[in-house]
Amino acid sequence: MSGVNILFAYDTEATLAFATALVNTEAAVSGSRDDELSSRAQLVALLDENDYSGRRDGDDAELDEVRTLRPELRRFWEVERDEAVELVNAILRDAHALPQLVRHGDWDWHLHATDAEAPLATRMRVEVAMAFIDVIRSDDFDRLRTCAADDCDAVLVDLSRNRSKRYCDVGNCGNRMNVNAYRARRSAGA
Repeated sequence: MSGVNILFAYDTEATLAFATALVNTEAAVSGSRDDELSSRAQLVALLDENDYSGRRDGDDAELDEVRTLRPELRRFWEVERDEAVELVNAILRDAHALPQLVRHGDWDWHLHATDAEAPLATRMRVEVAMAFIDVIRSDDFDRLRTCAADDCDAVLVDLSRNRSKRYCDVGNCGNRMNVNAYRARRSAGA
């Protein structure tokens, strides 16, 4: 990973990216404006895209449990830092989290706080809470944002060095807003 700007540990950044992707599957903010987590196949694709390890039941109950996480995780983008601490602590307490170093697949040593056989939704909640511990401790909570596009409420995590990311990766918002601004400047100049 030489030459790459790393703000947090690689597992934290991967989990923040996963949490963002999960939250942004809701119909109100997804690129398609459809619920992009309405089938077990979509869940498998999301897990595979994010290199999610551990137990997978692959049934409708698991899909429903993961889908219900989205509003809970979105709260991290809606609250102030001190309230996020309460969210993190509640998640860790509810799951009886026990942080431990693990290594699997292509991943070197990193933190897990649940057993690999714990239910998928439980592992997701705890891993996201663990990632937010790093965000809170580093006082980088301002990196959590809602897309700046007028018509988009998707969430994002700004991992850029200069803290300049304003648009999500869901609906091509950055390009769309730049085109709109360009057209507005041309109209004003005409």
